[in-house]
Amino acid sequence: MTNPNDVKIPAEPVTLAIIGCGQRGRAYAGYAILQPLKCKVVAIAEPRPKTRALFADRYGVDGRLAFESWERFHKASAEAIQAAGKRLADAVIVAVQDNMHAEVVEAFAAQGYDILCEKPMATSVEQCLRIEAAVKGSGIIFGLGHVLRYSPYSRAITEIVCSGKLGRLVNAQHLEPVGHWHFAHSYVRGNWSKESESSFSLMTKSCQYVRVRLAGQGCSKVPVHATDHEPPSHSDIDIMCHWFSPDTPVRVSSFGGLQHFRRSAKPAEAGDATRCLDCAYEPQCPYSAKKIYLDRVARGHTSWPVSPLVDGIPDIENVSDALAEGPYGKCAYECDNDVCDNQVVNIQYASGATVSFTMVAYTTLVCDRQTRLHFTHGEIIGDMRQFTVTDFRTGQTTVHRPRAEGGGHGGGDYGLAQAFVEAVWTRQQGLLGTDVTDVLKSHLTVFAAEHSRKTGSVVDCVEFENAARRAWDGNRSIQNSTSS
Repeated sequence: MTNPNDVKIPAEPVTLAIIGCGQRGRAYAGYAILQPLKCKVVAIAEPRPKTRALFADRYGVDGRLAFESWERFHKASAEAIQAAGKRLADAVIVAVQDNMHAEVVEAFAAQGYDILCEKPMATSVEQCLRIEAAVKGSGIIFGLGHVLRYSPYSRAITEIVCSGKLGRLVNAQHLEPVGHWHFAHSYVRGNWSKESESSFSLMTKSCQYVRVRLAGQGCSKVPVHATDHEPPSHSDIDIMCHWFSPDTPVRVSSFGGLQHFRRSAKPAEAGDATRCLDCAYEPQCPYSAKKIYLDRVARGHTSWPVSPLVDGIPDIENVSDALAEGPYGKCAYECDNDVCDNQVVNIQYASGATVSFTMVAYTTLVCDRQTRLHFTHGEIIGDMRQFTVTDFRTGQTTVHRPRAEGGGHGGGDYGLAQAFVEAVWTRQQGLLGTDVTDVLKSHLTVFAAEHSRKTGSVVDCVEFENAARRAWDGNRSIQNSTSS
């Protein structure tokens, strides 16, 4: 990846349209505040009126370019292209609900926009293949929100891995600790609690659309992007694939399930209570919504995880209303969740190298990943803040503490935004260090892992991809013959 200090300032800032102004949309847009000479937010699409107004004001977006939906922005863009031969922005950041990614990416790729899409790529193999086809067909610059690749911490490890100083990488052990209350927030009460409404937790370990209670509308699903502060598990598998590249996964197995967040595990002291605000056991419960949300607001904390609950700025009153009537106030043992709260994935690469990955809810380490990389001549042990490198040949151990450069994920949010903006400006996909097919392959590894978990089989990754592509080609042939 190019050193950011070696890249010149463009003659004019790259213009961005933010599709979804929740946590992840804000995370990437924040780079425009940090580097106003490099990029500028000029258009937004966001259904929540207060959130839309706050976002437009912060970034100085003309009210005529602040749209209620991505469809309205897309229509206005089509009109601008037809009338003036020019798009409304250079690039779009797609930060909408996971299962909408394919539709939105296809629509804006067809208009020629360069696209940075929030992770995951999509929630089904077919949708991922649709995105690959759309991106390749349009020839646009494409980035995905695999922010782990772009933090100073990960870049420093990548440099050592690629240097060969420690020999060949032969094994990795990687732990993603979700955090007990965080899991309750995102995967028990949140929109990612049911696979049928989102996808499996290995793919969607983030919370991108939220249920909010709007005045006069009760509790409803509102398309507002509000991803949690860490990337999903597939980003962890992606960084493993990145570090082992050009070696490729050939076999994968996985085990896991839902162990605790179910009615049968509900403490007897909670009785018939279905909401935390009405529960006698609440003060002792580690998953108390009062502790997770109201207590934070009382201390002046209004960002994640509180901000997804309401439209606008959280306060005691509107958060209390959300907990009294919305999904985030429900008892963690009375929800209809069904996604895994613990899962292990084992991957074998073509060279014989191996990876062992664990995702677990039950920990105090909220997304503080623990990684061990074993080489033929050394090892790296890290915890997302610092890592130690030991060279077996010299016996020397050194500690590295990469400095975060601003933004979330240890600088990974801004690192990705920077790489994307500079790729758009210079027309160099390589500045992102990946392309749409590389992104697709890491997703297919995750889909193969979930197939293994459900079938109890060891999955051949090559055959899994080939079968997926054959099915996709067959479906396209049928669609083409039907339309003709």
